[in-house]
Amino acid sequence: EHFRRNTVRDRGRYLEVKPDIVLEIAFDSIQPSKRHASGLALRFPRIKAIRRDKTPDAIDTLAYARKLAEETR
Repeated sequence: EHFRRNTVRDRGRYLEVKPDIVLEIAFDSIQPSKRHASGLALRFPRIKAIRRDKTPDAIDTLAYARKLAEETR
């Protein structure tokens, strides 16, 4: 419900929401992807926790995610 209330844009397959909540995401692997704008894809992502102790400016960066993808190859 939170995400529906805070939707900025409905893109059909996914929603763009206001960046006001931090989620901890677990995944099996991270790999390069030509399909996604980030250039990365998470395999089997799932929400692990809502991090109320974090703010959106404290999240990991795409640069960190790319480094992680390189290290796991």
